[in-house]
Amino acid sequence: MNETLTTIFTLLGGLAVFLYGMNLMSEGLQKAAGEKMRYILGILTKNPVVGVFAGALITAVLQSSSATTVMVLGFVSAGLMSLPQAISVILGANIGTTMTAQIIAFKIDDFIWPIVFIGFAFYFFAKKESVKNVGQTLFGFGVLFVGITTMSNVMKPLAGSPIFIELIEKVSHVPVLGVLVGTIMTVVVQSSSATIAVLQNFAIQPAADGVTSILGLENAIPILLGDNIGTTITALLACIGQSKNAKRTAAAHSVFNITGSLIFIWIVPWFADVVRFISPKGNEIDVISRQIANAHTLFNLTNTILWLPFIWVMVKIVMFLVPGKNEDETAQRTVLKFLDTNVLNQPVVALQMIGKEIVNASEYVKDVLESLESAIVNNDISALSKARETGNVVKEIHKETVDYMSNLFTSGVLTEEQSIQVAGFMSVISDVERMALRSMEMAEAAQIKMEKSYKFSKEAMDEIQAGFEQIRTMVTNVILSIQNGDKQLAKQVQDEKEEVTKLVRKQLKNHVKRLKKGKCSPEFTFSFNEIMYGMERISNNCMNIADAVMENLQYTSF
Repeated sequence: MNETLTTIFTLLGGLAVFLYGMNLMSEGLQKAAGEKMRYILGILTKNPVVGVFAGALITAVLQSSSATTVMVLGFVSAGLMSLPQAISVILGANIGTTMTAQIIAFKIDDFIWPIVFIGFAFYFFAKKESVKNVGQTLFGFGVLFVGITTMSNVMKPLAGSPIFIELIEKVSHVPVLGVLVGTIMTVVVQSSSATIAVLQNFAIQPAADGVTSILGLENAIPILLGDNIGTTITALLACIGQSKNAKRTAAAHSVFNITGSLIFIWIVPWFADVVRFISPKGNEIDVISRQIANAHTLFNLTNTILWLPFIWVMVKIVMFLVPGKNEDETAQRTVLKFLDTNVLNQPVVALQMIGKEIVNASEYVKDVLESLESAIVNNDISALSKARETGNVVKEIHKETVDYMSNLFTSGVLTEEQSIQVAGFMSVISDVERMALRSMEMAEAAQIKMEKSYKFSKEAMDEIQAGFEQIRTMVTNVILSIQNGDKQLAKQVQDEKEEVTKLVRKQLKNHVKRLKKGKCSPEFTFSFNEIMYGMERISNNCMNIADAVMENLQYTSF
């Protein structure tokens, strides 16, 4: 292999190792953070300033503004977050992503391999999950720097290449060209952190005098601005097919970075002076990596401060760019309202969406019961059809949700506690589906009643309506109990189960008495019994869910 190909593949290999290390570290940090992420998500609704802090913190943990943005797009599309809230989080995400460049600016070459070894030892040999997570984070951190060192070493001969020197001279005279280079690099790599790492490593290569950077801070800043523009492409791609508000959120990310770059491109020399003032002093070759990191942080911090009071203006801009009412496009595409495959790598977020989807399915069960009661009491064939259609919706939600949870299991990002919670959710969504199936079995009995023109006695009809009322109460209470983790309400559902069992047994005995007295015809018995037993089976499913809540399974919305 000739020298040029060796250089290219070594550079690409170093970049691949860097990205692998960053992903490992991000995954380890997520697992180590665990349920603390739930608290962070819980404060997003407070106000825009808190939203910015939350966005910055989440991105610092995820080590990727793109990941945070994709996560926020899922929230907005599912209706879990308003557009202004999402924009505030996006502003914070742009600050949080600068932490990677700050970490890279540290010179820890002598400690890289010890960190890799210690992280590896913890990651592969520790049995305690919390220790393994710390080990994975350290191992990823070390591997990340191995990639950086590899890229740095291969760039040393490039610094003396006439082609690179000529390219740098063009960039220095045409800053827009630097913005274009940075944008293209980030679009290709799909990670601004990676392209900024490449930029930092190239900048530390010395010029002919040995003390100044071959690139220089003024030439690095336009490329840095382009990196920030390029990272918005991920969000734009992720919003395809999602709701209008999700598209507006992605557009806000682009508007934020593009407007900031348009402002800063005109003041590069002055901006560079400010960065030098706040950065460590010394030979340029020794401090430029930190200067680039500080420029990255200062750009995003300043841009956020400028935009924060004008989030309402940003909302108007993106409403103009993506016009029209925010119809529930997700619901039009699929019966699912909340699940988003883009956030499978953020398990705390995915669990939030699974919980919301289970509640969504449970609400459909309530609709099935309401339609079914109307069909039985009023001999309403259209209500019967509606009950069956809604029951099929629940079956579809069950299938899609189970598939989603299976993918979450195989993603390898779940902690042990999260795996237990997903298994609990699988059991709950199965009970929700069984409630729909029991209702559809009752619908078959109702159809027989209509086809045979059976007329239940007033006493029988009163008992059926009393049963439906009790079952609807149980379903409502069990939904609330799992939403809020309300064990007291779950205990109430368990008690209500006993009441339903007694009610059904009493009503079946009453039916036998009416048969003896000739008040009911024997051919009514099958339909009546199927309806009564269906109610009892649904109460069993409600109790199963209540049992899960009593065992600490809960979905807490934010």
